[in-house]
Amino acid sequence: MFNYLRKRFTSHIRERSRRRARLVSKDGRCNIEFGNVEQSRFVFLIDIWTTILDLRWRYKMTIFISAFLGSWFLFGLLWYVVAYIHKDLPEFNPSINHTPCVENINGLTSAFLFSLETQVTIGYGFRCVTEQCATAIFLLIFQSILGVIINSFMCGAILAKISRSKNRAKTITFSKNAVISKRGGKLCLLIRVANLRKSLLIGSHIYGKLLKTTITPEGETIILDQVNIEFVVDAGNENLFFISPLTIYHIIDKNSPFFHMAAETILQQDFELVVFLDGTVEATSATCQVRTSYIPEEVLWGYRFAPIVSKTKEGKYRVDFQNFSKTVAVETPHCAFCLYNEKETKAKEK
Repeated sequence: MFNYLRKRFTSHIRERSRRRARLVSKDGRCNIEFGNVEQSRFVFLIDIWTTILDLRWRYKMTIFISAFLGSWFLFGLLWYVVAYIHKDLPEFNPSINHTPCVENINGLTSAFLFSLETQVTIGYGFRCVTEQCATAIFLLIFQSILGVIINSFMCGAILAKISRSKNRAKTITFSKNAVISKRGGKLCLLIRVANLRKSLLIGSHIYGKLLKTTITPEGETIILDQVNIEFVVDAGNENLFFISPLTIYHIIDKNSPFFHMAAETILQQDFELVVFLDGTVEATSATCQVRTSYIPEEVLWGYRFAPIVSKTKEGKYRVDFQNFSKTVAVETPHCAFCLYNEKETKAKEK
């Protein structure tokens, strides 16, 4: 019993440590942080537009509300100062013939309300600027211009945040596991990808990167060394007709980094396969990128995907997403090297 618990605990710790080493999560987020950056954080204020767009919604809404409330209160103070200097307030006991700069400002609260009405152009008609003092006219013009700028910037930032193609990427899903089996007489690594919307991705292109630690002949250790992985479908890897789930595959030939792996040794490897799908959203013409990753435990050797597309009696094609990540065991060579040796031997015999 103790040995069983120790093995379970050891495998759990190993699985957690491997999960922490994942660079790209299953939903496409990158697990990386930057340390000891010499440049000041003020450099992000130079590109303030991108900084605002990258903020989380709670911070963006805080800035949105603070920008409006802050400008209303600031100009409310300025309107109060104008009324105070011109002695328009009731505590100065103005005469009956006295013409104020702003009608019906009796204190800080009424000054704030006038600032709010001016900037959002409500115009109730109860409080208004007179031609008595030029300072009030200049302040009215300045607040109106600044209010338009704030409205344009903040509303544009909210609209751009809502319409970002990152939200469209959430409707593109990859299979939970990658499988390795024979396809067309060749050993291939297969992944299934599906578009959950009926609108298409235009000009779709899919490719992959294999991340692993390598040691150069000079003895240098390169962490996260990237190796290109070519993925194709039967019609090519560009301009995919992405109306139904597609099974993309990578041919494991002599140029593939998976060529020297075997069914018995793949779990001992230390790599991460990152898959990218680039395309243009049909509705907005915005570019979109979807990504996911697979670690050795998520690559199943000797399996293929179960079929999910069928035809109904009415003549329609039906996609059963219940079998989207379902796999079926099939007879598969335990290594690509053995498969190619077997083919070469048969060719020599002929």
